[in-house]
Amino acid sequence: MDITLADYNACAIRQGRHCPPCIDSVTLRRMNATTANAPLGVFDSGVGGLSVLRHIRQQLPQETLLYCADSRHAPYGNKSPGQILERSLRLTEFLLGQGAKAIVVACNTATAAAAAELRQRFSIPIIAMEPAVKPAVAASRSAVVGVLATVGTLKSAQFAALLENYGKDVEVVTQACHGLVECVERGALESQETRDLVRGYVEPLLAHGADTLVLGCTHYPFLRSLIEQAAGPGVTLVDTGAAVARHLRRRLEEAGLLALAGSAGEHFWTTGDLGQAREIMPRLWGAEVQVEQLPETP
Repeated sequence: MDITLADYNACAIRQGRHCPPCIDSVTLRRMNATTANAPLGVFDSGVGGLSVLRHIRQQLPQETLLYCADSRHAPYGNKSPGQILERSLRLTEFLLGQGAKAIVVACNTATAAAAAELRQRFSIPIIAMEPAVKPAVAASRSAVVGVLATVGTLKSAQFAALLENYGKDVEVVTQACHGLVECVERGALESQETRDLVRGYVEPLLAHGADTLVLGCTHYPFLRSLIEQAAGPGVTLVDTGAAVARHLRRRLEEAGLLALAGSAGEHFWTTGDLGQAREIMPRLWGAEVQVEQLPETP
């Protein structure tokens, strides 16, 4: 009997781990060949991951994209790793239930808390984020790099490993940016409150001599113009959205999962206020979108 990607995903969800060895590598390759046109699943703590989704759409115009904004539970930065893992599992399982052939964790904080467990449980490609410390170090002329991120990201073992691997020869100055995620979630991209917050977070990094700033949260690219204004013309901003999209393309190519043709589109869900999502998400995406309410599970 033929096994579909939906069957495989459902099996993995029930088992809570990789599907059992009843599916061998030959069968898995055959599944890949017949499910290349299945959609890609992307999730974030809220609307910030749309900054990554835009790069994915540019890299992969033929793919169907599924996006879940967990805005009811945003921000993830002030939640425990256990809470973030639980949310990440639920969103991944929802996307797998929609037939996703790969998952993009478009959230630095969720990556730190959940990516390893997702990869252990599911055999499909799991693509995740990390703050762009390595390219920022390479770009810095002053050998001082500033990192704007959430508390959850800055406290994570993953971020500590990035500093250990790439930050030895430079000074890395970090800044937890309380409130910026909420500003983006409300669509307050240019309000005075947002401007004041951005200025208050950027200026201490400049005072330490930073000439390169890492946008360590996927919400922050939507505040890029305000950050550029606060930082001035001599400061380089670095984020990882484009690099993640390129990495996703490579992984799909390697797995034989690139869509072969055609009916590309996008589908959006939110766990938050549906009216607010229908107002804000088209602004951030840059086109009209249909947003549905993501059903909450107990």
